[in-house]
Amino acid sequence: MNAPIKFHKMHGAGNDFVLIDARQRDLSPTPEWAAAIADRRFGIGCDQIMILRQPRSAEHLVRYEIWNPDGSRAAQCGNGARCFARFVREQGLTELDIIPVETNTGLLKLEAIDASRYRVDMGIPLFEPAEIPLRVEKRQDLYQTDYEGREITFSAMSIGNPHMVIQVDDVDAAGIETLGPYFETSLLFPERANIGFMQILGRDAFKLRVYERGVGETRACGSGACAAMVAGVQLGLLEPVAKAILSGGELKLEWQGDANPVMMTGETVMVYQGEIDYE
Repeated sequence: MNAPIKFHKMHGAGNDFVLIDARQRDLSPTPEWAAAIADRRFGIGCDQIMILRQPRSAEHLVRYEIWNPDGSRAAQCGNGARCFARFVREQGLTELDIIPVETNTGLLKLEAIDASRYRVDMGIPLFEPAEIPLRVEKRQDLYQTDYEGREITFSAMSIGNPHMVIQVDDVDAAGIETLGPYFETSLLFPERANIGFMQILGRDAFKLRVYERGVGETRACGSGACAAMVAGVQLGLLEPVAKAILSGGELKLEWQGDANPVMMTGETVMVYQGEIDYE
């Protein structure tokens, strides 16, 4: 048996993570291991696992990889990124207020606002179908598809991950339990997608539920909130600064339009730390 793994449990807006520093040990996750760690009855329990690795280049302070409970890899997670920034500062890895981090999708800059609030530059949204990826002939602000004879209108983009955003009148009656898994694995999205259901409350606020790729519905999804914000601004429904209200908390979002990054700010919480056997 290998030595126990030290871990930290954190959450951002109710989106919870297990963070593991694997810079000094041989840790090679498998789908079975990820599922065991994420299991809420027999493991630690989390939406995703974040593993700290040595960076590949000198311009990055640290690197992380994200594992979903089903053993698949996630490219990006805004709430996880904010938790990760707090984690590396509290572990004494840096005193920088702006932390350069290497991810699967490139350089990410994480900014400390205070001891618990962090701001993330989530990058510039990608809209071309091949970049998302989305199986359609040409780019549009709105796309149409159907579900059991019902027309579904949606926005699509990549915010590090593929996202589908569906505007609804009431997120609680949106049918996320059926529409979420159906569109996550739709042939429209060859790499699957996060499916967001957005209810506009006004020009400065919206409610959101997200069915995450490889995870299921979570209490919050940072990149999903960014995708909904972008869709709302593009459609003229939201101002460039708005608030996302999720079941786990609130996020402040900023997007000034094409060629500008999406900025996300929110609270982080350190829940507890411990050890778990690694076999």
